[in-house]
Amino acid sequence: MCQNCKKPYYITTAIAYTSGKPHIGNTYEIVLADSIARYKREQGYDVFFQTGTDEHGQKIELKAAEAGVTPKEFVDNVAGEIKRIWDLMNTSYDKFIRTTDEYHEKQIQKIFKKMYDQGDIYKGYYEGLYCTPCESFWTPSQVVDGKCPDCGRPVQPAKEEAYFFKMSKYADRLIAHINEHPEFIQPVARKNEMMNNFLLPGLQDLCVSRTSFTWGIPVDFDPKHVTYVWLDALSNYITGLGYDCDGESGELFKKYWPADLHLIGKDIIRFHTIYWPIFLMSLGLPLPKQVFGHPWLLQGDGKMSKSKGNVIYADTLVDFFGVDAVRYFVLHEMPFDNDGVITWELMVERMNSDLANILGNLVNRTISMTNKYFGGVVNNTGAVEPVDEDLKAVVLEAVKKADEKMNQLRVADAITEIFGIFRRSNKYIDETAPWVLAKDEAKKDRLATVLYNLTEAITIGASLLASFMPETSEKILSQLNTEKRALSEMDAFGKYPSGNKVTEKPEILFARIDVKEILEKVEALQAAQRAEAEAANGEAEKAEENVIDIEAKPEITYDDFAKLQFQVGEIIACEAVPKSKKLLCSQVKVGSQVRQIVSGIKAHYTPEEMVGKKVMVVTNLKPAKLAGVMSEGMLLCAEDADGNLSLMTPEKDMPAGAEIC
Repeated sequence: MCQNCKKPYYITTAIAYTSGKPHIGNTYEIVLADSIARYKREQGYDVFFQTGTDEHGQKIELKAAEAGVTPKEFVDNVAGEIKRIWDLMNTSYDKFIRTTDEYHEKQIQKIFKKMYDQGDIYKGYYEGLYCTPCESFWTPSQVVDGKCPDCGRPVQPAKEEAYFFKMSKYADRLIAHINEHPEFIQPVARKNEMMNNFLLPGLQDLCVSRTSFTWGIPVDFDPKHVTYVWLDALSNYITGLGYDCDGESGELFKKYWPADLHLIGKDIIRFHTIYWPIFLMSLGLPLPKQVFGHPWLLQGDGKMSKSKGNVIYADTLVDFFGVDAVRYFVLHEMPFDNDGVITWELMVERMNSDLANILGNLVNRTISMTNKYFGGVVNNTGAVEPVDEDLKAVVLEAVKKADEKMNQLRVADAITEIFGIFRRSNKYIDETAPWVLAKDEAKKDRLATVLYNLTEAITIGASLLASFMPETSEKILSQLNTEKRALSEMDAFGKYPSGNKVTEKPEILFARIDVKEILEKVEALQAAQRAEAEAANGEAEKAEENVIDIEAKPEITYDDFAKLQFQVGEIIACEAVPKSKKLLCSQVKVGSQVRQIVSGIKAHYTPEEMVGKKVMVVTNLKPAKLAGVMSEGMLLCAEDADGNLSLMTPEKDMPAGAEIC
């Protein structure tokens, strides 16, 4: 039995925020996590792989309002889209949690109450600078040129009642833990950033509730508050396993916690290595073993933007290249601790060079030659030559190195080692020249051994590839008529069964692509994106044009407002005021009385248009003479930027005299 068999391994991604469809940079994380989870299973671990969606917050509430739907309808739609893309990318998660799940919400309320009862959370007021997209408060010293230090967007002054978590209570304990566990934060540069920029200077208490919006988990003992994003979102890592704050946690939690790996983007490392560990300390739970803040996958020509038309989505890439090609690209092009770059040209280059030529052509040639020279039968005749030993050494060394790299989470380096097997196999073909050996009957045994060695090398390489390109691995092994080789069985070269028969017609794994053709399609896509963005901007500008900001008058109290009496009136007669260019005189029925009201609306309404209208009237305005005519109230109107007037009328048919309150 392997040394890791039945040993639990819990890996998570950050849960995706449901503000919109994830682009390829967002999708990279789930593919990276999937490759690690799959490899851990190959190592014999009992893996539990969790991902999901973060669905609360002010940004969601605003986006839902813009879309004209409820927040729940909005997040249901986006969460469904995220899950669709995760499934499209062939990711093998065991749990997809949503923070709107009923179990999660109930546990967050329990967690909040427990922390409050033990004095870790207290009520106060927050006054600071707030970034809505990041849902973060900042002090004046933290903002950069009036903008959020995380996303660069403008911040706004905000003040509201809130609950706070006493971060400083656990800071020394967290510092000690980080110092005692150097593997806790990876890469090391992220650890140094957290210590020097946040922990050592001293932690401020953390805002953990909000009252300025409602789309969140209510604080059950103070329902005007909703739980603020990080206490809600981060706790998914335990609620998804069935953690119960009352001490009745499920078997999954008992088996898999603490997490072996939280895989997250480098932009949220602070929340996962400072806030989350402190929350866990407050709950009396062990800390995760490791938090890895991976770099970003960046657009080659700058930040992805719909207005630029350069946003790249995973499903678009899959349409162009296929799932495994996209998986290969995002995994192979991301360094361990530096940002990676994605461009359409580079995708085509990798497709044609690495996948179509180095891998696809190798498999096709090997199977084709085996069919041509031996009717598809692979035999090891033992006709060995020195060049064979170098091939075997490279293959077995690649197995060890790939394993070492994966244990260090250096996924791109592990893939490079695996493709080293395919590169060396192509070189081996050139060195042995099977087509030359085939011309000499005396060298038939040597030819058979060469093709056997190639088949064995490809079998090992394809088996290693299963964690990164699972469909491709399966296709190759199927064409070689063999099963995936277990890692524990890759300790020696020559285990492919002699006498086995490969497929008669090898499948083309990856077809070469014309870069010009791809770029023409991309330009059409980008033009469509730009047009969509322009249309959206046009609607926004149009909406802005229909909004007017007026100079604010001095504030009044409710008592001031209560002095005014507003009622519904029905205009039963109307005529122009003699010798006046502006005034109309209306007879307005208000309850059982008829009032005469003079209004300056002659340029906007004819007397005939006025009759029969239900209008809003100020009925306790002191009577006054206008152009010699007595007026006993005021009709309410709205005025736009061009001075056009519109009478204010009740939305529904209301009786004359109804009070407006």
